[in-house]
Amino acid sequence: MEFVILIFLFLFTVTLHEVAHGYVAFLFGDSTAREQGRLTLNPLRHIDFFWTLLLPFILIKMGLPAIGMAKPVPVDFSNLHRPKRDMIWVALAGPVSNILFAWLLALLFILSRQWFLLVAIYFNLGLAVFNLIPIPPLDGARVLTGLLPIRLAREYVKLERFGFLIILALVWLGFAWKVIVPLINLLCALLGVPGIRFE
Repeated sequence: MEFVILIFLFLFTVTLHEVAHGYVAFLFGDSTAREQGRLTLNPLRHIDFFWTLLLPFILIKMGLPAIGMAKPVPVDFSNLHRPKRDMIWVALAGPVSNILFAWLLALLFILSRQWFLLVAIYFNLGLAVFNLIPIPPLDGARVLTGLLPIRLAREYVKLERFGFLIILALVWLGFAWKVIVPLINLLCALLGVPGIRFE
């Protein structure tokens, strides 16, 4: 039963992340996600075979923290009221939603001490931190694109064609965890829950 609950929390986590992006985009003028039926907490509308299912499985088999994500919600940045500024808020919506959910889970963990809640906290914080890495097309890259001068932003987004290869290489080689895990533990300390420990 605990494992089933953990799977549910995992699916809710990645779904919440994407719905947050789509909802904030809608607030700032883009209804693409809403028109495509993606502003729903039904995880079946957001599951991606590789990012939601296969990648977490591979990472667990490697003995690494499981990171996964849902199918990205479609956002047409040209529909936003002020595209360059508003893309920052759209990008931040996903990680912020996961940090807030982790805070709620931390309160429940402190009250119940259930191990699966702690795992769910790690996953939410990991997803938030991972997505803030400034490599296109991750959320951190969207934030940086919105902050850069237009000329530099145009050059920067050209990296997106190689983005997933760079991300997979960093994850596979373990370099990403040298940054992600310490940040997860810092956030855990702020939430008052134990951090990740490797035996």
